[in-house]
Amino acid sequence: MEDVRFFLLSGLSGAGKTVALRSLEEAGFFCVDNLPPSLLGKLGELVIRAEGRIRNVAVVIDARGRGLLAAWKEGHADLLRLGIRPMILFFEASDEVLVRRYKETRRRHPIADEGSLLDAVRRERAILEELRAKADLVFDTTHLRPEELREILFRHALRAERSRVQVHVITFGFKYGLPLDADLVFDVRFLRNPHYVPGLRPLTGCDPKVREYVLADPDASEFVSRVEDLLRFLLPRYEREGKPEVVIAVGCTGGRHRSVAIAEELAARLSDTYEVRQFHRDIRREEGERAERSSACAPPE
Repeated sequence: MEDVRFFLLSGLSGAGKTVALRSLEEAGFFCVDNLPPSLLGKLGELVIRAEGRIRNVAVVIDARGRGLLAAWKEGHADLLRLGIRPMILFFEASDEVLVRRYKETRRRHPIADEGSLLDAVRRERAILEELRAKADLVFDTTHLRPEELREILFRHALRAERSRVQVHVITFGFKYGLPLDADLVFDVRFLRNPHYVPGLRPLTGCDPKVREYVLADPDASEFVSRVEDLLRFLLPRYEREGKPEVVIAVGCTGGRHRSVAIAEELAARLSDTYEVRQFHRDIRREEGERAERSSACAPPE
């Protein structure tokens, strides 16, 4: 299933698996922590039955025990038989850093039953050596802060034809109020208005004639280019901070002509990199008002 991204996370305790899983969850992944490896096949079947509703999956696998490592191999094979090609992400750090992290957090190492903390770290490294060799990506977090690990994770593990941040472009009319959920608001009321062109007034910004009229304005083309540059600067930084979606609102007087034409053009330009969804909030609002007035003013039968 090429449309499903399935990440298997493993690695040394204290090396960053929890940070990575939390980052993937914020990016919209369906996440499972410490799933028994024997259940990987069952999870794969669940993803298939979801019929596209689950496209991004991240699972932390504990493979420290001999039996668990064998179960991991079997579970991995089950996924392949289902047509799911999982990507294995392995997290590690130096012995010294792992020991220091455990001392700072005062947590007990999961296999520190006997011997020193350093002995436990070294034993775990030896146990997971075989799994590390099978990893698609290895993340060394020795010198990384959590936010730096998240940035590197997004840059490498999440690289794809499209970015993971979802962009919502909505249009509105200022006379009906600002959208409450907007992250960025752009006012295009300075552009020439198709409302005053009789042949264009009944149409909307979705109509090619209106779009051509609006975008033929030199100010419109420059505005779109400048906003596109700004968004291509901002969106990767929103993504780096783990923001799952950005709502961009474009407004004109009534939300019917100029804002719609500009939003359509912006969405088309951004769609080569981002998943873009559009919503024209007030595009039919004036039609409804006219219908109500017409009904109210109609002579009695």
